[in-house]
Amino acid sequence: MASPTNHLSSERVQQTPSKKRILLLFAHPSMHRSEANRPLFHKAQDFDFVTAVDLYAEYPTFEINIEREQQRLLSHDVVIFQFPFYWYSTPSILKEWQDLVLEYNFAYGQNGTALHGKTFICAITAGGKEDAYRAQGYNHFTVRELLQPLEQTAMLTGMHYLPPFALFASRSAAEQHRLAQHLECWSTLLTALHNDDIDPALTSELVTINDLLLPSKSLPTDAMDKGDS
Repeated sequence: MASPTNHLSSERVQQTPSKKRILLLFAHPSMHRSEANRPLFHKAQDFDFVTAVDLYAEYPTFEINIEREQQRLLSHDVVIFQFPFYWYSTPSILKEWQDLVLEYNFAYGQNGTALHGKTFICAITAGGKEDAYRAQGYNHFTVRELLQPLEQTAMLTGMHYLPPFALFASRSAAEQHRLAQHLECWSTLLTALHNDDIDPALTSELVTINDLLLPSKSLPTDAMDKGDS
């Protein structure tokens, strides 16, 4: 893997970045039991450039307001799906949201250009350890490979796809004192997305975006199985 310093566009860093609005769509069916996703969601709410939406709280009967959700997409530049990685996929309400909101001639099709040029990324927690997500591991595939349906959705709708932000072995993250650093990286990621400091074209070989966000890595200091947490 190339050094993380190669994954930032020097041209973007030198220019005055355009500020991006972030739409965070959060899906956790058992929010009260969450040890990792809940603090991540609450941390995102601290940023005035993030619109943080708890889909299960907003749509407890799954009656999604399509017009409202499409307007949210139109008024933001970055879309984040935050969710625990359930059975190698999203919780059900995120699939329902995709089925209803990403309509023909809105998100795709001859006249479906509403999402063109926006950025898309998943923020996930996984119950398994990182080494379980590789060809010779327990799950046989990397998380990026398992998320390819969402990567293709981003491509089909004209969005720039970034590799996922992932917390592995999430159920033990708090007791092993790994959650605090993950929250710091989360803040760094949100700020970098807001400042347009990450060039999607230069992250294509990454499995996760986490390596770019560690304190010793390259982002500017001012940008800088079933997971149930």
